[in-house]
Amino acid sequence: MNQTCDYSCAYVTLFTDGTEVGYGMTFTIGRGNDIVVYAAEQVAERLVGKSTAELFGDMGAMWTYLLSDPQHRWIGPEKGVIHLATAAVVNAVWDMYARSQNKPLWRLIADMSPEEIVRSTCFRYITDALTPDEALKILKDKEAGRKDRIAHVEKEGYPAYVTSVGWYGYSDELVEERTRHWLKAGFNHFKLKVGVNVDDDRRRMALIRRIIDDPKNSEGVPRPDPATIAGKNAGPTDCVLMIDANQVWDMQEAVDYVSQLAEFKPWFIEEPTAPDDVLAHAEIRRQLAPLGVGVATGEHAHNRMVFKQLLQAKAIDVCQIDSCRLAGVNEILGVLLMSAKYGVPVCPHAGGIGLCQYTIHLSLIDYVAISGSIDTNVLEYAQHLHENFVNPVSLNAKGRYNVPSVADEGYSIQITDESRAKYVYPHGSYWSSPEAGKIASKAVNGHTNGHVNGKANGVAVNGH
Repeated sequence: MNQTCDYSCAYVTLFTDGTEVGYGMTFTIGRGNDIVVYAAEQVAERLVGKSTAELFGDMGAMWTYLLSDPQHRWIGPEKGVIHLATAAVVNAVWDMYARSQNKPLWRLIADMSPEEIVRSTCFRYITDALTPDEALKILKDKEAGRKDRIAHVEKEGYPAYVTSVGWYGYSDELVEERTRHWLKAGFNHFKLKVGVNVDDDRRRMALIRRIIDDPKNSEGVPRPDPATIAGKNAGPTDCVLMIDANQVWDMQEAVDYVSQLAEFKPWFIEEPTAPDDVLAHAEIRRQLAPLGVGVATGEHAHNRMVFKQLLQAKAIDVCQIDSCRLAGVNEILGVLLMSAKYGVPVCPHAGGIGLCQYTIHLSLIDYVAISGSIDTNVLEYAQHLHENFVNPVSLNAKGRYNVPSVADEGYSIQITDESRAKYVYPHGSYWSSPEAGKIASKAVNGHTNGHVNGKANGVAVNGH
């Protein structure tokens, strides 16, 4: 799965009659991006005539309002294209709100009272797993330590794992070069793709294990806190290996295949089967548990209800929220709170354009205000396309995310004027280049026009 990608996004800009502006986007992998853009146009129209004071005064009501159009719900409800489009619009409103308060998005929410966070969270259809009162208790229990956790993460950075060592299409030589590079950069969590050929996967896993488990290759790299590798099948140098199948198997096929990889001691298998097959995930987890291999999923879980069932069924060891698959911050807060209640660590999916930008904020919100945990949690890092953003994510010398700190960066998702001029399809300069000729016939575009006491526009941006 996902072996041929043309990384794209539906990009939304919200303007007002005043000076407020908000940016949001939804990641896609190419064809169909125009469909998402058109849907975002439809969702954004509901903001026409709304005042920012009304929206910011009750962000929970804002989310409910955007999700309550009965005709839009008919083509979901709360899943698929309409949900992806809603995420772009909802995230743009949150970005505007954070910018209006001169705070990065994570800090805006970390500074909220527990009651305000609860008001901003969507609880519809999940109260059988988490009630507002339970959520309030979780938040109040962690409130006293917020300042200390902020100080800690600003000093140390947020833990990360790297996916850019084992993409399909990488030669063994490139896998080795990338693994050595990221090991020296301070990383001790590594993930590679599997599922096409078991012999190839065994060879690639053995290659990575030989490198990360050799003490000579880790000379000069600080050893991690033992708490951060507990239960992860770490090797002799405290390095952790994870694998990702992108939904290629049926249930028993997943068990049989991963069993042949278990000797390389992966922490978890990610997306082993259809993303909304909760019972299959539960059975895969049950059968793999004796082998010491966990189950992770969530990047294609299409709403909070799927996460609710995954948690209730004890189907996952790791919760992998996606910042665009769920309909924005409000729905994600519900998943973070449910995960905290069920004791499942959140390690967001971030392998696409803009996703690292978004998810560092979500991981910080989880750590500072909700779970209070940073030991098991690691945030995915993919090295590509950060240069397209005004406030790109960055890493410190320990291989950890630096905390977003620019007062007016909001949700950190604003694309640079230069990248928009180059990549907006079909008028961007890139699309007249010879390189673009191979994919231009497959590219897509649309424009979103709406108004929040003014106007909103969106574009599909293709980057490579």
